[in-house]
Amino acid sequence: MFRKLALAAAALAVTGSASLAADLYIPETPMPIVESAGFGFEGLYAGVQLGGSFVEDLDTQVLIGGVIGYNFASSPLLAGIELQGNYYFENDDFDAAGEILALAKLGFVVTDNVAIYATGGVGYVWEDGGDDYAEFALGVGAEFKVTEDMSIRGDILGIGYDDGGDTFDGARATVGVLWSF
Repeated sequence: MFRKLALAAAALAVTGSASLAADLYIPETPMPIVESAGFGFEGLYAGVQLGGSFVEDLDTQVLIGGVIGYNFASSPLLAGIELQGNYYFENDDFDAAGEILALAKLGFVVTDNVAIYATGGVGYVWEDGGDDYAEFALGVGAEFKVTEDMSIRGDILGIGYDDGGDTFDGARATVGVLWSF
């Protein structure tokens, strides 16, 4: 009888451990989530800019202005539209003036935080002295994301006026701070 009891206990031990082995849980390590450190350039933005207008042999005219625009991004391409309103301060060579400029831009997102672009468009200028005229602009710029919502940018534009003269009558350089929404 003892022998039958020992065989039954051994059979139970062998079959019991096999059933436990089938239920053994081995956890799998999940794949790590990798997120970009960059912020992106797509969407609505607005900001302020400060700069100067340069015309050959004449004093630099200081400007301050506001910017509103929208960027469309499809890595690595960047396209956008922008509307600028600027005020030019009076100096010895120029009257004070206001300007509205509509621009389109096309460029590249170089890194997660840097974009470069070419820009061009048309605008309208009215001077305090009474002269009003159309203008066109063509140039380049770069934008650097500082935070998710703020960037710093700089651009240089060749400016031409509807005066029947040279293609480009001057240049304008600006730096600005933009906030994304």
